[in-house]
Amino acid sequence: MKRLLGLILTILCLPSFAQVPEVPVPAGLQGGDIDQAMPGLARDVLRLHQDEDRARYLGTRFRLQMVAGQYAQAIESIDALRLLRNDPPSQPPVFLQYEIHARANVLQAQQGMSFTNAWRQAFAQRFGALDDRRALQAEFAFGTSVTRVRGDLDAALAKIAGKRRVPLPDAIDLIRAYQVHRVYVALQPLFADALREDDALRYRIDRDVLVPTPDGARIATLVVRPAAAPRLPTLLQFTVYADDDVAWGDAKTMAAHGYVGAVAYSRGKGRSPDAIAPFKHDGTDAAAVIGWIATQPWSDGRVGMFGGSYNSFAQWAALKHLPPALKAIATSASAAPGIDIPMEGNVFLNFMYPWPLYTASNRWLDNARYGDGERWLKLDREAYARGLAYRDRPQVDGSANPLFLEWLQHPDYDAYWQSMIPQGEEYARIGVPVLATTGYFDGAQAGVLHYFRQHLRHRADADHTLVIGPYEHITMQAGVPPSVQGYAPDAAARINLQALRLAWFDHVFKGAPKPDLLAGRVNWQVMGADAWRHADTLETMATRTQSWCLAPGATIDTYTLSPRSRPGVVASQRVDFSDRRDADWAPPQQVVTTGLDPHLGLAFVGDAVMQEIELAGPFGGVLDFTVNKRDVDLAIGVYERNADGEYLDLAWWLQRASYSEDRRQRRLLQPGELQRLVVKDTRVIGRKLAAGSRLVVTIGVSKQADRQLNLGSGKDPSVETVEDAGEPLEIQWQGSSCLTFGIRD
Repeated sequence: MKRLLGLILTILCLPSFAQVPEVPVPAGLQGGDIDQAMPGLARDVLRLHQDEDRARYLGTRFRLQMVAGQYAQAIESIDALRLLRNDPPSQPPVFLQYEIHARANVLQAQQGMSFTNAWRQAFAQRFGALDDRRALQAEFAFGTSVTRVRGDLDAALAKIAGKRRVPLPDAIDLIRAYQVHRVYVALQPLFADALREDDALRYRIDRDVLVPTPDGARIATLVVRPAAAPRLPTLLQFTVYADDDVAWGDAKTMAAHGYVGAVAYSRGKGRSPDAIAPFKHDGTDAAAVIGWIATQPWSDGRVGMFGGSYNSFAQWAALKHLPPALKAIATSASAAPGIDIPMEGNVFLNFMYPWPLYTASNRWLDNARYGDGERWLKLDREAYARGLAYRDRPQVDGSANPLFLEWLQHPDYDAYWQSMIPQGEEYARIGVPVLATTGYFDGAQAGVLHYFRQHLRHRADADHTLVIGPYEHITMQAGVPPSVQGYAPDAAARINLQALRLAWFDHVFKGAPKPDLLAGRVNWQVMGADAWRHADTLETMATRTQSWCLAPGATIDTYTLSPRSRPGVVASQRVDFSDRRDADWAPPQQVVTTGLDPHLGLAFVGDAVMQEIELAGPFGGVLDFTVNKRDVDLAIGVYERNADGEYLDLAWWLQRASYSEDRRQRRLLQPGELQRLVVKDTRVIGRKLAAGSRLVVTIGVSKQADRQLNLGSGKDPSVETVEDAGEPLEIQWQGSSCLTFGIRD
């Protein structure tokens, strides 16, 4: 024991040979000339820098060399790093922006030219040598915010402030921050013009096309095509969102992938001189643009359409008219007017109120007004709290909104809405391939599934492929982030949806293999399983079904999901529409929460599952109830509650009861009579519930400030005021109300 204690004491007294090296801080970094001081610091660090990880060593070394003024050596280090990484040839060279900066400094020293001219020459040589696809990818490396990298540099400088010596890692961090800042400050004034010159060599660009329509309107269109290409298929986006920068990026992306890229704006948008009328003319106008494209000398006569949200609606609007040259559409988050916007289940949704002001108030977009979130929240709160008629919202806001008022004149799914997209047997004539992408958290999922269901209902052999994963509305245009509304997608879900779309177009137009992910007509990512599944229809996503029915719980104000129907058992709910003290309440913005708000309705909680269970496909069922009003708006929410008490929003459904049988015609209820409402055409669920989790279903009467209220008087809900509320709504949920869920074994 004494020998052991002695050995420990000896070790503790030994000098440390693993101390982190330190370097002196140049005087210029303490309020002096940083540009003069940094090269010396970089040379000091270069003498000490070591790293057993070869890639990391080279990634740091080239930065040190650049700051030290050793630009030729920095290029050698970058080349060695690329050789070591062995990246796929389809990717642009890593650190190209830094290589070009280094080459510019070498040229400047060797040939005595200005840095500006040296940088332009280096850019033209290195960037210009890339093929179109790699060049398109490489652009992003040149776009970092100078403000952000300046902040990183200031933070690194603050860390060493007042110190005479600093640990080597801190010195390396400072040099890295300085090197990044210095490069971007130098390149950003030069990049835009250099890229424009590069684009002019790669592409033939026409920004000012005005395509005539049969009724004399003119549609503003941008066309970008590869400079040396023969006749090609065209990929067209038709949109109300007139933004030339976005349009240019989209069209150029298509051209970089070997197509003619085209973006056309809705009538009256951009350079079009006509009256703005969202939704109304897009089908005929898109068909006119497609016909014009097919006659151009650079066109091979085939057109595909792409784009999300409104732009997906425009694709279906065009298909209603079956232009012969339209050979494929790739939709995502598809809007379906009258189905999911501006109303869903015949209930108008407030998020669409500012949309006409955003898109139809000028030839471009009113971003400032649309982005004034506090204004729209205030409008929701005030109109709700005062109990005003829904149609009076423009008066409360103090700004005219004629398109909104026009929508309110069509609470039925009538000819106004039906004229915009295909109906009934029109789907049977649609034989072109369709790729549709949506997400579990995408509000437009209802629209995507409407098109899918209608197409297959009227054409059983439709070439219509659906992709769904843990995505929300913007994700499918902007990419899949590490967190989607508070949910962390599985690794399998984090795919490049834009690349998938282009690969599908290559399959359709160029005979390339079909992407493996599209193995079925329905392809869905199972949340929690880190896997994709494939089926032929929505109904065959599941291998069996299981029903749970609504029942009171063991204690008052608790409710349970029963595995069997319990006729005669009642769960009661009372809603006072005269009480507007909840005007400030808003639904959660995240899909992962720690509790369920009573506004969602009664929460029916299932038993904890004993082993994993995989929910798959849409849900359905029947709601049996009596109500003391002539109408009611019902909302269903489906959640998983995990063993830690967290809730994950799996699906939701909204329906005005008087339109449940036929969205085209309102049938008022008889107060006090037993009603049976069929739950159908719901959103899709794809989730593996872990052992210990519970299925939770909320059933509620819709009463919240961010959507139209239905007070149950029998009047058009747009004209109802708080005076029409009358006595509180009383609804009795019968134990024969059951919901059925798909399960995949």
